[in-house]
Amino acid sequence: MTPDKFISIEGITKRFPAPGGGTTTVFEDLWLSLKRGEFTCIIGHSGCGKTTVLNILAGLDVPTEGAVIVDGQAIEGPSIDRAVIFQSHALLPWRTVMGNVVYAVSSKWSRWSKADQQKQAQKFIDLVGLTGAEHKRPAELSGGMKQRVGIARALSIEPKIMLMDEPFSALDALTRGTLQDEVRRICVETGQTVFMITHDVDEAIYLADRIVMMSNGPDAVFAEIVENPLPKDRKRTDFHKHPLYYGVRNHIIDFLVTRSKIFAAEVQGGAFDKRHVPVVRPGVPVAVAASTAPATPPMPGLQRSSVASG
Repeated sequence: MTPDKFISIEGITKRFPAPGGGTTTVFEDLWLSLKRGEFTCIIGHSGCGKTTVLNILAGLDVPTEGAVIVDGQAIEGPSIDRAVIFQSHALLPWRTVMGNVVYAVSSKWSRWSKADQQKQAQKFIDLVGLTGAEHKRPAELSGGMKQRVGIARALSIEPKIMLMDEPFSALDALTRGTLQDEVRRICVETGQTVFMITHDVDEAIYLADRIVMMSNGPDAVFAEIVENPLPKDRKRTDFHKHPLYYGVRNHIIDFLVTRSKIFAAEVQGGAFDKRHVPVVRPGVPVAVAASTAPATPPMPGLQRSSVASG
């Protein structure tokens, strides 16, 4: 397993029985590689199969064809190496904050003493800013606090991958922004590998290193990979002021509004190679993107390349 293929999605297809006979193909022959420590967001219209891809990565679903390899091993079911944060907090209502996180810790380190399990849980409760709320039950917590518990629970087992299915979509704007900041800080500090579904373009630009765009379903494909040209140390208060921000944002929105609808014609016409998903770097000159020297001031334009995804 090379560093560029910590996670390798290899030709996965998902089909379901169709009413009246036959099958419906949600997506077919998807290829994608993710690096260790990379934060990847996936964007696409409802029905393209984003959550199905995430469920396959989690081991909660199986592809009709193809396989997913993580750190050199094929996924064959759920594993504590892969933590999932859902849209809803999914907490055990009869357990406290500490109890919910310890429950996850004990599933991985069952032979640890209770004190050691609580020490591990406390580390991540503190990390998400819930110090002092350890003995509260979910009914006593706000929506944002519940999601913090979910994040602490996922991180506490120190997973190889954190899978996130629109975890902030049900929160108010202020709470959502605060939790995005927390997740970004934690992932940068810990080098956590993340695969996240979102419909929020700004959320993707703020959080992700790469943004994978899916065409419309059925028969969806990974259509394009946008490498985020914004600096790694970007801040919420000013990332939208960066000279490349609107180029990236407009490129993604143009795909969602216009290009995603006509992309199927390219695939059916044989003009699209699913194994080599195009990689674009909006606003970054080719010479700058290819150089290891310090970057020159950004220029308008779009660099496109084709990178093997399998």
